Amino acid sequence: MSENKMDMLQALFKRRGFVYPGSELYGGVANTYDYGPVGTELLRNIKNLWWKVFVQKRDDIVGLDASLISHHKIWEASGHVAGFADALVDCKSCRTRIRADHLIEDYLEKIDEQRLKNEIAELHLIDHEKRNIIVSTKKVEGLSPKEMEIVVQHFKIPCPNCAEFNWTVVRKFNQLFPVQLGIVEGEQGSAYLRGETAQGIFVDFDNIVNSNRVRLPFGVAQIGKSFRNEITLGNSVFRTIEFEQGEIEYFFNPEKNDWKKLFDDWKDLMWKFITDDLGVRSENLRWREHSDEERSFYSKKTEDLEYNFPFGFKELWGLAYRTDYDLKQHSTYSGKELAIVDPETFEKVVPHVIEPAVGINRLFLMILSDAYHEDGERVVLKLSPRLAPYKVAVFPLLKNKPELVEKAKEVYVHLKDSIGGVVVWDDRGNIGKRYLSQDEIGTPFCVTVDFDTLENDTVTIRDRDTANQERVQVDKLSEYITKKII
Repeated sequence: MSENKMDMLQALFKRRGFVYPGSELYGGVANTYDYGPVGTELLRNIKNLWWKVFVQKRDDIVGLDASLISHHKIWEASGHVAGFADALVDCKSCRTRIRADHLIEDYLEKIDEQRLKNEIAELHLIDHEKRNIIVSTKKVEGLSPKEMEIVVQHFKIPCPNCAEFNWTVVRKFNQLFPVQLGIVEGEQGSAYLRGETAQGIFVDFDNIVNSNRVRLPFGVAQIGKSFRNEITLGNSVFRTIEFEQGEIEYFFNPEKNDWKKLFDDWKDLMWKFITDDLGVRSENLRWREHSDEERSFYSKKTEDLEYNFPFGFKELWGLAYRTDYDLKQHSTYSGKELAIVDPETFEKVVPHVIEPAVGINRLFLMILSDAYHEDGERVVLKLSPRLAPYKVAVFPLLKNKPELVEKAKEVYVHLKDSIGGVVVWDDRGNIGKRYLSQDEIGTPFCVTVDFDTLENDTVTIRDRDTANQERVQVDKLSEYITKKII
């Protein structure tokens, strides 16, 4: 994939109503986006399918929808207040602010491997093991701000915006968004927009256990917005300050369940969801295990399922074995025991947790990247029919012929009633332009009502991927389409 593909995708997003820049009318707000009519439908289809597969089809997972605003103690207990920070650096020349790890890693990707090895060997203020990791992975996870500062200065890494080498020192910047509630001042009025959906699950653990007949092992799933005041490198909706997560905390008794087997089972489920349910090509996926330096201190093992975006392989879906860290932390800070009684032994168990956590917006970007195809002069989004924003578009061959428009409206209403509100009407421009427009938003089928329809009650149905056309009886149309979009 080329960088140019990302430019073409972003142009398509705005042109066809997938994604718009946030607050564009007033000059925009960096790293915020609005989802247009077509993007909203696709995003909803992704979330509904995730929920169906991981909650509704399972007997061992229940759902939750926790508040976006939460008590400041939650984030102190979780460690986010003290440790949820990025290392940032500012260009003094053009005032570009950027994450230091992104600045360094993007630069290292362009360096010859032998040169990198020689240069890193000279950085004696960074220990030997970390230098080896930088050479082998071109990643700088685990480096302190001071160590990142050493790397930036040694390589004299220029600003990606203005090409000057004129940086401030690397410093930490907390990503949480503080909120002051009402008229109460001080600690009692202090809260945060949540930085992840996971903590709501841990805080509600006791309520869920007491109000539902759950038994270990069981999971709690949540889809919802999270907020992180972080600096991003662009790349559309890949990393934004407001984003949507699909997280599951899968609780189990480590004395009865082998965490390694559960971990591998979740890896299989995640891979299957991406390839089978979302229809993404497996050759664009890979697993990557976190190094000791990169992995969160509370995690015993973390792996990322990565996708080959137009800007390279990046994290799509994380899988972590978080042990019992979170429940114990909240027990300590709240003073309330968070445990579940084993129905066989009647012993109280503080369960361990395996967490699959995916960025819904990244699924969105992955699906569109994977579906994007150029076929001669036309751009086609070969979306899985179950994900396509609209399943069918209905056209009158000519919009200035009342008899064709009237019949096409009948077909349109019939399809909306029979297969649901996933049918769109289109009579703009000529028939060729309509086809191209629907191809670009990924509509699997286009139905055209022409003069033959008035004679024999058949319509032309066109397949998006092949552009092949065939005649189908109107009374067989909904059955024909339904079989192909399930």
